[in-house]
Parts: sequence; C-alpha cells; structure tokens
Amino acid sequence: MTLEKTTTILLTGGAGYIGSHTFAALIDAGYQPVILDNFSNSHPAVLDRLQQLTGQRVVRERGDVLHAGFVAEVLRHYACEAVIHFAGVKAVGESVQQPLKYYSNNVGGLVSLLQAMETSACRSVVFSSSATVYGDPASVPIHEQFPCAPESPYAQTKLMCEDILASLGAADPAWRVGVLRYFNPVGAHPSGLIGENPRGTPNNLMPYVTQVAVGKRARLQVFGDDYLTPDGTGVRDYLHVMDLAEGHVAAVQALLTRHQSFTVNLGTGKGVSVLEVLSAFERASGRRVPFEFAPRRAGDVAQYYADVSLAEAVLGWRATRTLDDMCRDSWRWQQTNPEGYEAGPDIPPRPGLRSRPNEPAQPAAVA
Repeated sequence: MTLEKTTTILLTGGAGYIGSHTFAALIDAGYQPVILDNFSNSHPAVLDRLQQLTGQRVVRERGDVLHAGFVAEVLRHYACEAVIHFAGVKAVGESVQQPLKYYSNNVGGLVSLLQAMETSACRSVVFSSSATVYGDPASVPIHEQFPCAPESPYAQTKLMCEDILASLGAADPAWRVGVLRYFNPVGAHPSGLIGENPRGTPNNLMPYVTQVAVGKRARLQVFGDDYLTPDGTGVRDYLHVMDLAEGHVAAVQALLTRHQSFTVNLGTGKGVSVLEVLSAFERASGRRVPFEFAPRRAGDVAQYYADVSLAEAVLGWRATRTLDDMCRDSWRWQQTNPEGYEAGPDIPPRPGLRSRPNEPAQPAAVA
C-alpha cells in the first residue's frame, strides 16, 4: 500500500512537548496531522511556532479526549486514518499524591478515545506509553519481553492502557495498535522554535539543567552519588525528541502499511550518567552548571536503558542523534526562549464542530 500525502493523522495532546515535535515530523513525511488539545498543560503559542516552522497552516481542534462524541466528530470530519495518543498527565510524584486524577485522565481518556474511534471506523492507534512500566529491572538493557512491574500510579495507568489495547485487539482483529515505550526524551527542534516548556519546577533532568544554565535556578541537585555505576550517579537512556518524533512517524507508517500490531522500546540503547549529561551540556553551552549532591530519591534505580533492536527490526527506526546534539538543541531552545512560549492569544472554539462547553472536572492534559 502506498500512502498518499493527504493521509490525516489525529494527534491527541498534539500541542505538547512530544506532540508538537511529532507534528513537525509528520509534515516532513508528507502526512496531514490534526492537533486535538485542551491546552491544560500546553501553550497556544506553539501553534504559531509550528506554522512558522513548517510553512503550513496548523489544523487544530480545541477539546478534550474525555468527550467521546466530540472526538468522534473530529475523526469523521477530517477522515482521520490513524490516531497518535499523547494526551494524559505524566508526573510520577504527582501521581502518588493524586492517583484518581491519573486513572481518570490516562485510563478514562484512552477508553473515551477508543469509543470515539469505534464509532468513526478509525482502527489504527499509536499509544504513548512509558518505560516506567518495567519498574526496577533485574538487568539492563531492558527488552520488551521483560516483566512489567510498575511502581507508581502513573506507570500503572500506562500498563493498564496497554492491557486495554491488547484486549481490544484480541476481541476485534480490525484494530491495529502500536505501543511505544519511551525512555527519556530530551532536546528540542534544531530551529529553536519549539521545545520543552515545563510549568513550575521541572520534573526531568534536562530542563532543570537548562534553567540553571540560563540563570532561572541557582543549582542542580544530583540525587545519589553512590550507585554502582562508573561515576556513582544514575544512568539513563536519553533520547532526542526529534528521534522520538520520527519513531512515531515510523510507527504510523508501519500500522497503515503492514497492518500488524507491535510493542517496542524507543531509546538509544545506551546509558548515560547524570554527570555525563552535565559535562556534555557544559560543552554545548559554554557555561558551568553548578550542582550539589543530594540523597537518593525513593524509587530511583541505578541503571535504566533500552534494548532497541526490536524497534529497528519492526519499524526500521533507530536513534541517530548524539548526546551532544541533545544538549546543543536544548540549550538553543532555552537560550532563545528563557521564559518558554511567550503569552499568545487564547484559542476560541470555532462554530459548529468545536469543544464542548462543559469541561470535565479533571481535564486530560498533554503528555
């Protein structure tokens, strides 16, 4: 099957960090992405940036995946052939404090989306999962066949969503499901126009490092210096967000051409320590990043990186960007956008086919 350039893909949560980069990658690959987002955890200014970046009008709908009827209407209106599902909440620590928010948004949001897809005859979905489903692995690198043992409500919701998708595929062979277990996305588009825009204190290493470098924060806390790793700090699999975005393009293409479901890790297959990230970032930025060691955090593990051979075999995809690329692009984004996205105009719903007036009590934010 040859894909036409007009193939339309719905991106739920498409204005978020990973979603916006995937939008750009889909345009580059000749697809027509449509963003569905409620902007509860993203900024409308990203839409102007995407138009500037791609040179194309950004097709978007403001609404929530928890409104199945609205989502079905969007799918039918644009004749979407597949969905990439990013929308959800994603902070591990917050999920421990507010588990109901996570089950409602992440699990409820997926069920609502699938119900909408059933009524609109769209049966191909790429699901944004997480390597956190593995819990504390017995060894590294982590293969897709490793047992899953999620250790937080966030991770549990991801595994529950995977189970729902597997059950749906078993019940109806018309469904095609691509599950992508991300490791640690970092970096930004090389243009510097779009990047990671965390609200409040960043939960992840790279945006915290960049905010220290640009002067927004005094120093970085490195949690643990006594792990059984080469330099004593935790080792993770950091993946450039553009490699990750291109992995989504490869996943959509695989679903629409080969009609086979799959579950794959997306990472580089290489572990990098916290101190190695700091050293690379200092090279890229030319700035020193002050840091101090702090006690280990509960739940952190020494090493966590992927076996990525299955992704290459199934999708023909592998990460090509280096740690230096990740740091350089992160720094370009932070340096040119020290406050993230500037305030932009709110996005009103358009007449007719647009967001419903009553938003859910727990809106599904952007992954």
